[in-house]
Amino acid sequence: MFHISRWKRATLASAIVLSAALATPSLAAAKTITAVMHSDLRLLDPIITTAYIQRDYGYMVYDTLLAMDSNFKVQPQMADYKVSDDKLTYTFTLRDGLKWHDGTPVTAEDCVASLKRWGARDGMGQKLMDFTASLEATDAKTITLKLKEPYGLVLESIGKPSSVVPFMMPKRIAETPPDKSITEQIGSGPFKFVKEEFQPGVKAVFVKNTDYVPRKEPSSWTAGGKVVKVDRVEWVTMPDAQTAINALESGDIDFLENPSFDLLPVLASNPDLKIDVLNKLGAQTLGRMNFIHPPFDNVKVRRAAFLALNQKNVLDALVGNPEYYKICGAVFGCGTPMESDVGAESLIKGNGMAEAKKELAASGYDGTPVVIMAPGDVSTLKAQPIVAAQLLREAGFKVDLQATDWQTVVSRRASQKPDSEGGWDMFFTNWVGADIVNPVVNASVSGRGLKGGWFGWAEDAKLEAMRDAFARSTSPDEQKKIAADIQKEVYDQVIYIPLGQYLAPSVWRKSLTGVLDGPATPIFWNIDKSE
Repeated sequence: MFHISRWKRATLASAIVLSAALATPSLAAAKTITAVMHSDLRLLDPIITTAYIQRDYGYMVYDTLLAMDSNFKVQPQMADYKVSDDKLTYTFTLRDGLKWHDGTPVTAEDCVASLKRWGARDGMGQKLMDFTASLEATDAKTITLKLKEPYGLVLESIGKPSSVVPFMMPKRIAETPPDKSITEQIGSGPFKFVKEEFQPGVKAVFVKNTDYVPRKEPSSWTAGGKVVKVDRVEWVTMPDAQTAINALESGDIDFLENPSFDLLPVLASNPDLKIDVLNKLGAQTLGRMNFIHPPFDNVKVRRAAFLALNQKNVLDALVGNPEYYKICGAVFGCGTPMESDVGAESLIKGNGMAEAKKELAASGYDGTPVVIMAPGDVSTLKAQPIVAAQLLREAGFKVDLQATDWQTVVSRRASQKPDSEGGWDMFFTNWVGADIVNPVVNASVSGRGLKGGWFGWAEDAKLEAMRDAFARSTSPDEQKKIAADIQKEVYDQVIYIPLGQYLAPSVWRKSLTGVLDGPATPIFWNIDKSE
């Protein structure tokens, strides 16, 4: 009853705010896109977490030095670049006309501070910093990065399209400690965040940045000209799937990021709506354990849990329609150069339950309840915890399935406290394809532990050595072999549990045109709206 009541309050508040906005003459005249995103926005720091709603917020407010186009090529965005003949020095020169939202000019010192903060948080950034000898502003518009040795993923790191994106911020903000959230929302991106209208759990508002100077190239994924064609974008929260569908069909909202899969046939019959998969690379859904507290500090217990889970049960509950999902045991994704099925048999075939029971009985597991966080407000994250809890109980685990919302999970998973003090043992999330394709970008395979590792804090020196070897290698065959060895270690030590791949369609009213696809969607530049 609590969850339903909370949803009613949020929905009512959202409706009141939306009605008030439409009743205001200045806002009624504005060209406004109203969208329901996959999650509500609460945290306002796109560097502090890998959650995609923070990434999406980041692309509205901030900009990047480089960006990736639809040919997977890294392009200049805020800066042009040069690489020295010995591949040890990268020089980035800021383009003219860059301003922060407070009117001050963007400087190289701002960008150096931003890169350093990002490099302390992001797995790919951390690896880049391992190879970095120096990073400094050599004048107001020039950033110079010098390496200790050649590293082939410099541009791909700074131009990465998805979590955690190296967004540029003013120096005073970027110097916020990397484990503390920023308190100012000043970027140089195509939209400005309207803090006065922000209601966490209800509504977030962005307005066109009239000082933004887009690049002249056509928009392509996160690269090219970010031309804003509307005055406002409003993200409103509607956790109930049917309510969101009704609002879309009536025209109260324009865009729905993640409609429920079982409602797609209803949407397809409406001639005013368009359904499309914007992220053609799809997503990998996964489970992650907490390595620093019992019971999953014991690899034997982790192994028992791994054997108990299987992809088909999860994907059937999450997606249902095989047209939109793929059973895939590849840590780095099926259809990629690093694809491998090493170690994935029980996940793919679903034949591990008997062995899971034996492994658990022999592991020394003492019946400590497994605390699983179960968000109920995001359509692509509801099913996994419920299915996992059922399978783990069948294997002999005691499970404490705790209902919550996704933004609480995003905050709580950063806690390193034990369960008795509000900690956790397992959560589920999704990585888009761009975030898993190799051992450097895939944060889930980090072995850094408490020294900058991803939530769960797996510590594995062998993994880190192999990731370094992958980063140094220039041979595709050697890289593929290293990736397979990494996958074996991931499954042997149960660093995380890939639970299959899926495609997530979005739907919008045909009054919207210019909706872009890509690995970090939705993005709201290039979209126009007809009356």
